[in-house]
Amino acid sequence: MSAATITALHTELFRRSGRGAFAPTYDGVDDQLADARSRLDRLSPRAAYQELLWQRGILVDIRPAAQRQAEGEIHPSLSPLVIERNVLEWRFDPRHDARLPQASYDARVIVLCQEGFTSSLAADSLLRLGVSRATDVVGGFAAWQALSLPTA
Repeated sequence: MSAATITALHTELFRRSGRGAFAPTYDGVDDQLADARSRLDRLSPRAAYQELLWQRGILVDIRPAAQRQAEGEIHPSLSPLVIERNVLEWRFDPRHDARLPQASYDARVIVLCQEGFTSSLAADSLLRLGVSRATDVVGGFAAWQALSLPTA
């Protein structure tokens, strides 16, 4: 059975389930990632660093604590927020009671993960909540570190 046939079957099953609005289905996670990235104006590590220096964005490190401990962290002088992936949307949805003071629809939220994959999906999720300037860092922390940008 072809991927297109499987997608069509999933679409029809979802439609028949009566669960409301159509949710897109993807031909694998790489297709989902490409779709998410199609909506992002992704930043190189250097461009993200410049935005932080000019105080034009909020860097949000979504990596788990164990990964930050093993790999390193963005230097505290750049004021990164550490918000693990599992609570990101609640912290940046301007309508939610658990939001951070920085949460707003026009906030420049720059999401960072280890290699720039999870951050793309996370930034797209913020876009879908209405945080219109959310984006991520191409290559993530690994690319940041490879360019010798400030770490701790």
